[in-house]
Amino acid sequence: MNARMMDEQIGDLRPLRPEDASEWLRLRLEALRGDPEAFSASLEEYESLSLDEVKTRLWSGSEAFVVGAFDGSQRLNGVAGFFRERGAKTRHKGRVWGVYVSPVAREKGIGKALMQSLLEHAARIDGVEQILISVATTQEAARKLYRSLGFEPFGREPRALKIGGKLIDEEYMVLQLDRTEAD
Repeated sequence: MNARMMDEQIGDLRPLRPEDASEWLRLRLEALRGDPEAFSASLEEYESLSLDEVKTRLWSGSEAFVVGAFDGSQRLNGVAGFFRERGAKTRHKGRVWGVYVSPVAREKGIGKALMQSLLEHAARIDGVEQILISVATTQEAARKLYRSLGFEPFGREPRALKIGGKLIDEEYMVLQLDRTEAD
C-alpha cells in the first residue's frame, strides 16, 4: 500500500482540541459499549459526564493529550491518550490509555498511526524515559500492535478486571525511550 492510500485511509490525524469533546465522548461510549473487556473504565462512569467534564479530563496541559483519527467528514474513528506521571519520583514515566479504533475503521493502519503519533509526541516531553501501557489479555490484536512498536511485557495481573462474572487478566508493557542522543 502506498503512502497516499494509507493517508486517505487514516484521514486527519491530530491531537484533540476542546471542540472535539462531543466526538470523543461519542467514540468513548461506543468503545465501552462495544468492547467492555478492553477497558478498565465502565460505560456507567462515562454516560453521565458533561462536555465540560470531558474537556477538563482531556486537556490538562502539555504533558497529557489525546491523539485522534478523523475521517473525511470529521467523524472521530480512533483515539489514543497519554499522560505523564506527576509525582517527583515517577515523572520519568508516561502512560498510554483509552486506545480504540471503531470497528468500521479497523485494519487500515489507524491504530498503528495513532500510537506512532502518540509516541513521537510523548518522546519530545523532556524527562519522560519510559512509557507504560496495560492491556487485557483478551485483546490479542492490541497486544500484537504494542509489541510491534517496541513495548515489552513485564508483568501480568491475574483477575485484574471483573466484567459481570467474567475475570480478565491484564498484561503490563513498557517502552524504554532511547535518550542517548538527547543526553
